[in-house]
Amino acid sequence: MTSYALAIFLYLNALAATTTFAQEPGDVVREDDPQNPLGTVSTSKLQIHVPKSLTKPGGYEHREALFGIPPYGASLTQNVYYTEQDLCDANKIDTRSGYPIRAQDDSEQMLPWPSPYILMVDRGGCTFVQKVRNAQRVGAAGVMIADNTCLCSFQDVCHPDPGHDCEIREPIMADDGSGSDISIPSFLMFKQDADLVKAELMANHVVRMEMQWSLPAPDDRVEYELWTTPTDTISKDFQRDFKAAAVALGDRAYFTPQMYIYDGLRSGCVNIDGENECYNLCTNNGRYCATDPDNDLDRGISGADVVRESLRRMCIWEYYGQLDGVGAEWWDYVNEFMYRCDTEEFFSNNQCIQDAMTHAKIDGANIDQCMSDSGGLDGDEQNALLEVQLTAKDKSGVVILPAMYVNRVSIRGSLEFPTVFKAICSGYFTGTAPDVCATCDTCPDVKSCISNGYCGSKKLQESVSTMNMVFALAGLSAVFCLLSFIQHRRYERRMQAQVKGIIAEYMPLDQNQMQNTAVSDEDDVEFT
Repeated sequence: MTSYALAIFLYLNALAATTTFAQEPGDVVREDDPQNPLGTVSTSKLQIHVPKSLTKPGGYEHREALFGIPPYGASLTQNVYYTEQDLCDANKIDTRSGYPIRAQDDSEQMLPWPSPYILMVDRGGCTFVQKVRNAQRVGAAGVMIADNTCLCSFQDVCHPDPGHDCEIREPIMADDGSGSDISIPSFLMFKQDADLVKAELMANHVVRMEMQWSLPAPDDRVEYELWTTPTDTISKDFQRDFKAAAVALGDRAYFTPQMYIYDGLRSGCVNIDGENECYNLCTNNGRYCATDPDNDLDRGISGADVVRESLRRMCIWEYYGQLDGVGAEWWDYVNEFMYRCDTEEFFSNNQCIQDAMTHAKIDGANIDQCMSDSGGLDGDEQNALLEVQLTAKDKSGVVILPAMYVNRVSIRGSLEFPTVFKAICSGYFTGTAPDVCATCDTCPDVKSCISNGYCGSKKLQESVSTMNMVFALAGLSAVFCLLSFIQHRRYERRMQAQVKGIIAEYMPLDQNQMQNTAVSDEDDVEFT
């Protein structure tokens, strides 16, 4: 095979690993299978509270979807409705069907599924993403996929439908590449358990189910890591914005950036003569490789350029982030690089890279020395830092990029600022979360809250409360003044009435006295 053909093979192989998997109804794999690349730890719990006969100690075994946004640290408890529709065609979904049967409206049609609710639907017919998206569109708060095929490992408790054989490996609820618009959570429930739930619902009995999410919370410090590459476009916004959160969390959270590279030896990029067979996708004579981001092996950014930039960022982290787990300078460099050098022309331009490091206040000489001391990128030599990355990649089992882990648990859903921040805050041991989590975790605008130090809506409420208090005091003062004025007027009128009464009482005496002492004409004559 020619080196160009091998390079194409490596590129396609890498592309399959770094792109979200398209899930067909028949694609299956167990999460606990030793060959399963995901190797993820379950972070959720599924329980039935009503009827009591279906409550199971410890909850039901299930599998989480690799899309949607689970509310880490929270739970969803709602009534379940089962539909026999496959939910594959959004235009043919009848929300007035299904079980349990509901009351009728004035038109004698059964009422729609009352929101919020968890919708149970059978597996098959289309991708998991398509089913969940359509359920979301008709108002479901969560989705439960009922497996319709028994696993061979459960043959003692699961009874296959006639004409259906058991399957060896269970399905992954993977993203088909279009699941970024899905915000509701979804689980897969195994057939032997789903059949019991469906039987209860079809008997028109209420079933109330709880979907719960949590993260391991071992202590008062959370560890989180991001697997990405310098050419990963999906994580750019996150890397551009999350520095504020990393700084706000301080030493209460430890961040580790992980650069995803490929082992050229395992990928067949080194032939029996020890020569590089993968063209410019690899460094160190084929040992460390990366995909070609612009799909052109003859021009533009090469895989070797990506490996070089990955090593540079690893050295920057070693110098400026490894000690405190915050790495403000690392975040600054990534931002400066994306702003100045993230183009085909400047990606590997030394002057542009030095300029980015200068603006990020990074000593370029130390970084160059680190890259050289680790083993460099030339010749058939091992690079210590890149070997560490290969080992970490194998240990984590990450195959889908970008990938975020909190306390070694893969975070589901899109890589967005609020999702990651809330997942970190839910990873602290009870009562040990930092103040920034209490202030901003539930804020509608998490990013602004962290930047400002307060939640915008709460600040507005405080302002409104202060204004209300001012107006209330002013109103009370006005009422008091009015009452005082009225009382004063009443007092004046009462005093005036009393004075008039006194005057009226003494006026007749005065008049009589005047009459008695007055000298008449006759008296005057007699006197004279």
